[in-house]
Amino acid sequence: MKRIGILYHPLREKARDLAEKLEEFISSRGISPWRCSAWDEDKAKPQVAGTELILSIGGDGTILHTARIVIPLSVPILGINLGRLGFITEIDGNDVLSDLPDLLDGKGWIEERAMLEAQVADRTFHALNDVVLHSIAVRLVNIEAKIDGMVLTTYRADGIIVASATGSTSYSLASGGSILHPQSKEIVLQPISCHLGLSHALILPPQSVLDFKIAHREKDSALTQLDS
Repeated sequence: MKRIGILYHPLREKARDLAEKLEEFISSRGISPWRCSAWDEDKAKPQVAGTELILSIGGDGTILHTARIVIPLSVPILGINLGRLGFITEIDGNDVLSDLPDLLDGKGWIEERAMLEAQVADRTFHALNDVVLHSIAVRLVNIEAKIDGMVLTTYRADGIIVASATGSTSYSLASGGSILHPQSKEIVLQPISCHLGLSHALILPPQSVLDFKIAHREKDSALTQLDS
């Protein structure tokens, strides 16, 4: 391994301090490191090319930022948890300096995760967790849903969640959705507080193309990328 990137949560002093220590440790192993805030995507993206591993220091949210940064390159991400839960982080921040040498010696493994791509007009977004279409007003909205060009239904709900396997344990689960195996490539389609239409989650093939259209009279809805 010749080049490692370090992305950290910029608002956590412990994350910044650990990033500096890891940069020194990596340099001492004869590996070229680079370090950047995970929130500064414009600065980080140009440094990803040629990187063989990225250390993401913070919590699950930091990994979501990191995943957006590495796209479209397939660079492994090691999550270092300084948060509370850390569902998708792999190593505790207190253990990383003792565990990292084994990883650099090839004693780790790569776990592949599926991601989502969303397009709004001429803008494209990528998400590791989920993409959410919801109302910004306190009322239900009518959402016409198609799968692979075929009409599915019109949801009358607070919104719609499209989740990856990684995101199936997040907002989708809180809304009553199914949990997928972490390495599954299927997609979860989960309405939020559905009043009319299909109220249960649908599990769709990974190649599915989902189209959503807000009913014309609904003026206060927004497509948001809640997580990466």
